[in-house]
Amino acid sequence: MAEGGGLLNRCTGKLVPWVRIPFPPPALLFISVHNHSSHWLNSLFPGIYVAAFYSGLFIAVRHPPRYGVVLNVVLREMAMPKADKILNAVTIRNLTKPGRYSDGRGLYLVVAPAGTKKWVLRIVVNRVRRDFGLGSAMSVPLAEVRERADEYRRMIRQGLDPKEEKEKRLAASQMPAFREAALSVHNENKPTWKNAKHGQQWLNTLRDYAFPDLGDTAVDKIDGPAVHGVLLKIWLAKPETARRVRQRIGTVLDWCHAKGYRPHALDMRGLSRGLPKQPKKSNHHAALPYDDVPEFIAALRAMDHIGVSVRLAFEFLILTAGRSGEVREARWSEIDLDERLWTIPAQRMKMDRKHVVPLSDRAVEVLDGAAKLRRKNDADELVFKGRKPGRPLSDMTLTMLLRRTKVEATAHGFRSSFRDWAAEQTSFPREVCEAALAHAVENKVEGAYRRTDFLAKRRDLMQAWARHCSPETEANVVELS
Repeated sequence: MAEGGGLLNRCTGKLVPWVRIPFPPPALLFISVHNHSSHWLNSLFPGIYVAAFYSGLFIAVRHPPRYGVVLNVVLREMAMPKADKILNAVTIRNLTKPGRYSDGRGLYLVVAPAGTKKWVLRIVVNRVRRDFGLGSAMSVPLAEVRERADEYRRMIRQGLDPKEEKEKRLAASQMPAFREAALSVHNENKPTWKNAKHGQQWLNTLRDYAFPDLGDTAVDKIDGPAVHGVLLKIWLAKPETARRVRQRIGTVLDWCHAKGYRPHALDMRGLSRGLPKQPKKSNHHAALPYDDVPEFIAALRAMDHIGVSVRLAFEFLILTAGRSGEVREARWSEIDLDERLWTIPAQRMKMDRKHVVPLSDRAVEVLDGAAKLRRKNDADELVFKGRKPGRPLSDMTLTMLLRRTKVEATAHGFRSSFRDWAAEQTSFPREVCEAALAHAVENKVEGAYRRTDFLAKRRDLMQAWARHCSPETEANVVELS
């Protein structure tokens, strides 16, 4: 009903003004107009304009006290039969002729030539007439389909598109929770983990710090404030862990965006700016001064209470300037004693690039000692065995060795000892020293053109380092290259 100006005809979209009748009619009179002409009504009430908009228009005339009579026009479409609902279970079962059979208000039973029957709601959405399927007549009974049709009509009155709402509900029912999404990301990335331990650590950090708050939350409901709350709890107390959790939450949500579960990715950089500034802390590994390395190796060889395999592994780590994981997981198939080379495959290297380590005389002696501990002549056997058969030494084994000797250093820190020694006590070029540590070339252009790995020069470098580390040497004098 139009405000102050009359009634809005929903068929034509035109405004019908109120009509005042100049003489009192009966107190209440209903007149049904069954055709498009209203001349007889005009003759009954001279001087007024009345229009019949559609077959079945009902006109109600009232006599309000003290005011002129207002002609209230109520539009009601009567194109369908007068009964709103004309189908019943028996009728539906007996209908076999192909065609559309109306149940009123746009709800139809459609019988196909093959004899199948389905429900269709024909209704106008955003000024466009559309048909919505409401299911098979064999599986959806008449009472239920009428309820569905009423639900669709309610949605349309609210300005919603029933099809879009159905798709949203379907997507919501299939929306994974954060825990489920994280497990999917973890499984998809399993082939890329450098080792099983790293993959497990990736999942453990989320389990410990993210799952308690976000684990059961649908991924499309996770916003910046939710992630901010998770990180804030550990941001200052555990800075390094917090940064890893942030990165891994971002990875999971990016995956969700790529899969279509989220309309957009979460701005992790902007979120980080809303967190407190973390205290600065050196990320360098504690290292032993290179002058103290010979004394440490001498003490290492004398540690009878430490397993032989552990002692040999630690000395080999120092002599090759290798990383802990590269040494602990070394296999005999990687060792070429004839060429005196240790070739580490790309999948075990930090930079995903094969690294060839020239072996010094002392490094070969260490391998000879490890060979005496071999249980079988298997090329895939570990060079340095752990306590359990087929399992490498744990990283904690090397750490505990340093703690027991009260050495303020880490296993990784001996790489720094080697680098400091090479820089201060030799004249080997910087590129050779960096290649010995398997460091990437910082200059991308230079790296693109460099094809050599300086193997010959690195062989001399590693031999000189072994002479420095050997306690039997009378004087730690290093021959300059």
